[in-house]
Amino acid sequence: MKQSPQLKQVQENMRPGVLTLHGFLGTDKRDLVEILEEDEAEVRRLGTSHRAIADKMVALRDRGKAGLGEFIDVEPNFEVKVDSVRGGIPSPFGGPGLIPKTNSTVRNTRLGREIVYTDINIHLIGEHGFYEGKGSLFRLEPHELVEILEINPEEQQTELPQ
Repeated sequence: MKQSPQLKQVQENMRPGVLTLHGFLGTDKRDLVEILEEDEAEVRRLGTSHRAIADKMVALRDRGKAGLGEFIDVEPNFEVKVDSVRGGIPSPFGGPGLIPKTNSTVRNTRLGREIVYTDINIHLIGEHGFYEGKGSLFRLEPHELVEILEINPEEQQTELPQ
């Protein structure tokens, strides 16, 4: 697919120094449309959706907020810590308002692995299917999210046990 003028402008917004110091593209030299298409294909191969991934990220973040900056246990086998700082960041895709600067660290105790993501990651994945460019400080690989967050492709379940 050819990159539209709108996506070209979004890609310009993602460059270092425009909305954030380091930007959203890292060392990735591909057009934004190519990045989006590759991640879309990977998510399909995994048998899930961007929305299911983002919903699980939100569910774990929301449960982790109860820890007030400390790790708390979240069943069945997660430890979650949520840190936030003042302020927000606009989406490079545009839209109203700022997205809070919140970092969530999720440890999967069964796998012995952890992943860190931000609220802007949740927004970019859930609304735009964008996991950031290769080499970006906050790039998230779809397969790692699916594995570590235990997103079941058959059930597409986003609810966590209470």
